[in-house]
Amino acid sequence: QVQLVESGGGLVQAGGSLRLACSASGPSFSTYTVGWFRQSIGREREFVAAVRANGGYKYYADDVKGRFTISRDNAKMTVYLQMNSLKPEDTAVYYCAADRRIILSSIWGAGNYDHWGQGTQVTVSS
Repeated sequence: QVQLVESGGGLVQAGGSLRLACSASGPSFSTYTVGWFRQSIGREREFVAAVRANGGYKYYADDVKGRFTISRDNAKMTVYLQMNSLKPEDTAVYYCAADRRIILSSIWGAGNYDHWGQGTQVTVSS
């Protein structure tokens, strides 16, 4: 069973950058698809980005394309989310999630991931 811990959140001004990290423990992490989701007050948890097990395939929500980059280092059992050109509307709690058997058509759905971290707060001031 994989366990996930997010870090790297904080307060940043609009236009700034943050790098989030999702550190994993447990067996076979390199076989998991890992996604980043976010949830702001009054809104449902929404997909941000995902990366397949070998790091070769990456997927992004339309509103973060060109600004956010997901990557993974399986040797370090860590997945990163580099966030540039941050906007106030990016303010949310960011969660990482992992699943071994998720198919492409389900990769955008939070309910399709079995393992979740506790979240890290990102606040972007205007």
